[in-house]
Amino acid sequence: MNQPKALRRIINTYFQDPATTIAVAAGTEVLRQGGYNDRLYWVKQGELSGYLKSKENGLSAQVFVVKEGMFFGVHSFFAQTLVASTTVVAEKNSEIAWIDLSTKAIDPEHYGSLAEQFMPVMVHELATRQMLTGIAALEKEKALQKLYATEKMTTLGQLAAGIAHELNNAIGVISSKTENIQTAFSQFIDDNQPQMTPFLQHGIVHGQTVSSAQVRERTKVLQQQYRLSREQARILARALPEGDIAANWLEDIDAALICWDCGRDLRDIRLAARHAASIVRSVKQLGGGDHARIPDVDINDTLHKSLVLLQSNLRYVEVVLRPAILPPLTASVTELVQIWVNLIKNACDAMENTSSPQIEIVTRCVKNKLLVTITNNGPMIDEATRRKIFNPNFSTKKGGLSFGLGLGLAIVQRIVTSYGGTIAVKSDYQRTTFRIKLPIT
Repeated sequence: MNQPKALRRIINTYFQDPATTIAVAAGTEVLRQGGYNDRLYWVKQGELSGYLKSKENGLSAQVFVVKEGMFFGVHSFFAQTLVASTTVVAEKNSEIAWIDLSTKAIDPEHYGSLAEQFMPVMVHELATRQMLTGIAALEKEKALQKLYATEKMTTLGQLAAGIAHELNNAIGVISSKTENIQTAFSQFIDDNQPQMTPFLQHGIVHGQTVSSAQVRERTKVLQQQYRLSREQARILARALPEGDIAANWLEDIDAALICWDCGRDLRDIRLAARHAASIVRSVKQLGGGDHARIPDVDINDTLHKSLVLLQSNLRYVEVVLRPAILPPLTASVTELVQIWVNLIKNACDAMENTSSPQIEIVTRCVKNKLLVTITNNGPMIDEATRRKIFNPNFSTKKGGLSFGLGLGLAIVQRIVTSYGGTIAVKSDYQRTTFRIKLPIT
C-alpha cells in the first residue's frame, strides 16, 4: 500500500507493539454502535465492516469496509466523544492494533504532540472517506439511471401490450366484417349477375401480384392489341399480368374489371388485417413480459417475428435469410426475439449511410449447438469499440431517434449467457458479424 512517509512512521511507531495487537475471528463484534470506545484501531490484516442501525425502524446497513492498512474508531477517538458511531464486525479472521487516549506521544520534541503527530491519519481518513462517499454517490446515480431506464422500458412494454390489445380488437372487427362483406357480395353477384362471379373470385383468390413497372409495360401492349382505353388497359394489366386475354373478360370489360377490383380490394383488406394481427401478436409478446421458457421453440420462427417487428427499419435494407432445419429449443420466445431485434436494429442504425445496405441471417446446427450469425455490410467497428460493445451504459448512438441507453447489447449478452451460450463480434472493412451459439440441451 503506497502511504505517505508521515503515515508510515505513525504506523511503525504506534501500531507494532504485540501488547496492543489482537486477533479477532470472523463474526467478532469489535465495536458496538452507541457503546464506549476510547481507541483508534489499525487493521494489520483481514477485513471488517461498519454497520449503522436506524433508531426509527431498526434497519441496519453496511456503511464502510476497512481492509489492511486502514483505520477505524476515528470519530470517537479524535473527537473524543468516546461513543462508537457504528457497529464494527470482522468479516474475516483479522489482526488489529490499537492505541487509546492514554497513549503517550513518542518523540514530541521532534514531531509534536500526539494530536499533531496523528494529523496525517486524520487527513488521510478524511480524504479516503470523501473519496468513498464520492464513489458511492456516482454508483448511486448510475443505479438510478439504470432504474429510470428500466422503469421507462417497463412502462413502454406495458403501454405496448395495452395498445396491442386494443388494436387486436379493432383488427378482429375488420377481419370478421371483411369476411361478412365478401360472403354477402359474392352471394349478391351469384344471384344477380352470375356471369361476373369468375372475375370477382379471380380478384379474391389471386389479387394483384405485378409491380408498377410491369403494369406500365403491359398497359401499352393491351391498349394496342385490344383497342382499350388507357384506364381499362391499366386495370386489366393488374388483373392479368401475362398471357392472352380470355374472351369473357372483353364481353363486358367495365363490369368485369369492377368485379375484379372489388375482389382484389377484399383480398388486400383481409391480408392487411392478417399481417397487422401478426405484428400485434409480436408486439404483445415483446411488451408483455412473459419470459417463461417453454419446449419446442423454433429459432427460425423467432427470427421471422423479429423481422416483422422491424419492417419499418428494414424498408430500404436487403434482408437475406438462410435458415437451416433446426432442432427445437427450450427457450423464451420473448427473450429470443429481444436478442434478434436488438442485433438487427443495431445493424440498421450502423448502415444508415451505407449504399445498398444488406443484412444476412444464417442459422445452422453445429456440434449440438444452434448457431445464428447476423451480418451487415456497414462500416467496421474498431477494436477499441469492440472491446466495450457489451458493457452496460456504453453507446455509440448520439441524439436523434436512434439515441442509445447503452443497455441493448448488455441485455443481449446477459440473455445469451443465461442459456449457457456465447456471443462474439467480428468486424472488418467489408462486413460486421455477430455470432450467437446456444446449446440445444
